[in-house]
Order: sequence, then structure tokens, then C-alpha cells
Amino acid sequence: MKKAILTFGMMFLAVMAFDVNAQATAAPAAKAIQVGGAEISFEKEVHDYGVMEQNGNGQCEFVFTNTGTEPLLITNARGSCGCTVPDWPREPIAPGASSAIKVKYDTKRIGLINKSVTITSNAETSTKIIRIKGEVKAPAAGATPIKPVDGPAIKKG
Repeated sequence: MKKAILTFGMMFLAVMAFDVNAQATAAPAAKAIQVGGAEISFEKEVHDYGVMEQNGNGQCEFVFTNTGTEPLLITNARGSCGCTVPDWPREPIAPGASSAIKVKYDTKRIGLINKSVTITSNAETSTKIIRIKGEVKAPAAGATPIKPVDGPAIKKG
């Protein structure tokens, strides 16, 4: 009799352990199938300026759409250095609506550009990185300076 009770108890524990293991395995799959929430989708994630002259126009836009089912709220956008300054919409973006993040790169530095902007939002993917790249060249020899040199005033008379 003791043997029968012991065998039955072992089978009961084995079935319970299998059931708990099956529930633990199924839980991550259920979590991956979340429905709803905001989602940010960019038209492009990299902007290539190509080659531009020093002190040229370093502005670009990254257009995005909220492809989720809830309003999208961008809480922060941070450039990888002080020469990369993002401007983002502060108001919520409705599902299906589009907007843009404007990025200004300070082109007074000569050389290659490879900078990033880290975007934080309430989207399912809460952190997104967009990039700018290109090259800033010195103005060609003999080019007209952007600002004339100030010197002593010559009095005609």
C-alpha cells in the first residue's frame, strides 16, 4: 500500500512540475503578442549630407509616423555631441499621424560627420537612434568670405 501511495505521489508531482514548466514557457510568447500602444516608424533613419562646404546648411529632417494605436509622445531627443542639435514635437502624435524631428549640425568643423540622435518616447521600442553622416570641406581657394572682414573705416572727403 505504501508503494502505491508513493508511486501515485511521484506521478502527481511529475504532472504538476510539467504543468508549471509549460506555463513558464508559454508566458514569454504571450507577452510578445501585445496589442496596442504607440510605435514610431521613420521614413529614413540615416541622413547623408554628402560633401558640403564649411559653414554650409547643416539642417535636415527625419519624418516619422505613429504606426501604433495610442498617441506617441517623444520625451527627449539628444544629440551625440554639442554640434548636433535636435528639435522635436512636444505635443502627442495621434495614431496614423506624421511629424518630423529637425536636426541641425554645426558645419564650422571640417572633416567627416558621423553623429547620432537618441530619441526617447512612449513607443513599444522606447529608444530609437537616427544618424547623420557626410563630410565638411574647407571653402575653395579664392572663395568669397561669408562675412566681410571688419577694418578701419575710411573717411572720404
